[in-house]
Amino acid sequence: MMGARGWSAARLGLVVCGYLAFLCADLVPRVEAGCGERESPSCCTGRNNHCSEYSRRKTVCYCDTYCQKTGDCCEDYQRVCQLSAVDCVVGSWGSWSSCSAPCGVGSTERSRQVSVPPRNGGRPCPDLKQRRGCLGNNAVCSTAKEVAKILPDSFKRNFKDPWRRPHMLMKEEKASYCVYLRLKQISAACKVKLWSAALVREKLVCAECQSDAMSKSDRCGGDGLEGTRTFWSAASLPGCHGSWVRESSLKSCHCPPYSVLFV
Repeated sequence: MMGARGWSAARLGLVVCGYLAFLCADLVPRVEAGCGERESPSCCTGRNNHCSEYSRRKTVCYCDTYCQKTGDCCEDYQRVCQLSAVDCVVGSWGSWSSCSAPCGVGSTERSRQVSVPPRNGGRPCPDLKQRRGCLGNNAVCSTAKEVAKILPDSFKRNFKDPWRRPHMLMKEEKASYCVYLRLKQISAACKVKLWSAALVREKLVCAECQSDAMSKSDRCGGDGLEGTRTFWSAASLPGCHGSWVRESSLKSCHCPPYSVLFV
């Protein structure tokens, strides 16, 4: 049988071993679950509160790049995230697009594609688009500067001249065409006459281009542009003017009554 002295020595040994085990537990760092245990992606860019993992001590640690500022990264963050980080790689810039405005001030842009997306906390991608101002100088710009001269359709221009001399050559007759234009601006002076007072904002008017009003290019000056505001003025009423936008046109046609004519 063990004596009293033996029991005392055994107790002392148990106490010493327990103390050493407790001391070793504090000196030797415990292995944490960390970033290596996360499902893909193991690491995240920027600040992402969901990019976290519980350590074996049941404390929360993070695997996003922001944790380097806050000091709450998982212990294996550098080994898992920093060494395996892949920075974003982009291709070269493409060519500049055409100016958004055919005439006047507009904008143009260019873009580039991502060749390699960032992973595991790598450097994020730079800007993929650039934009700058431009000045449109399309071939239609000269047409946009034209100012249409109009009259009410009561001034029918195509008629047979009874005073025409027999020896005078007959002018070549060209087919009329119609242009439908949306009124955008009308001056106050247009309210004086009955026909011009009917020209109101956002009204769709039919303007007929007859043979006598056509230029050498077989069109009437100022017959408008689609998507671009052009200007008009009343030939018989000083101060009556405005702007419109062309919506459609028809060949070989005549406008209905109470429309306008190009001069």
